[in-house]
Amino acid sequence: MTAEEYLAVPYVMVLESVPAADGDWMRQASYPELPGCVAQAQTPIEAIERLEEQRVRYILERLDTGQPVPVPRPPLRRAESLSQERLEFARWLKDTQRITDEPKN
Repeated sequence: MTAEEYLAVPYVMVLESVPAADGDWMRQASYPELPGCVAQAQTPIEAIERLEEQRVRYILERLDTGQPVPVPRPPLRRAESLSQERLEFARWLKDTQRITDEPKN
């Protein structure tokens, strides 16, 4: 995948209010699937903007250093299609060489 493709991946964002050290409330945005991508600000918009900067930096740094970029699992839709969706996702992981049967050296 190219950097542009990685940057277009729709990660799940979590936005919540958390207490600040001074007792006031801050807005915290995070991408749970991207370790360390967490941002706090006074407003939700500021937190999201800061988080987006972190997401881009995180993905580009991992690509530059040859590290894998976490890929989110596909959303679950219906119970009866769960097995098929997981199988298709597993095939995609294998086809794009995100996972391999070969042992690491």
